[in-house]
Amino acid sequence: MSGWMWWGLAFMLLGGGSWIGESVRSALKARHTRKLELQRAETERQRALDAANRPPEPICGCTHHLAKHDKQGTCHERVQAPVEWDADRKPVKFEERPCNCQQYVGPEPLGTVYAPEITDRG
Repeated sequence: MSGWMWWGLAFMLLGGGSWIGESVRSALKARHTRKLELQRAETERQRALDAANRPPEPICGCTHHLAKHDKQGTCHERVQAPVEWDADRKPVKFEERPCNCQQYVGPEPLGTVYAPEITDRG
């Protein structure tokens, strides 16, 4: 073995190898952390795009869907209403009652529009 190989072996035995190993490990850990952050950011970006492309849900202020309301806007859903409370004013007994929503106040869905194609065939 030549002289530089002995010095390299001595360097490794005296702890230089662990310093190199630790440097490599910390670099790989930082790279892995960064990749996870990029993946998380891409997931959030995709979720935001999906939410932006989705039409608004026709949910009323009473939290019921448009399908639960009639043409006049009256809600026909049944809800659990408290009828008895304990000493701390927390409800302990519930009763099923009609929703007291007076009119649908959610977003109005766009109607389907049919327009025949205009052509001049003459």
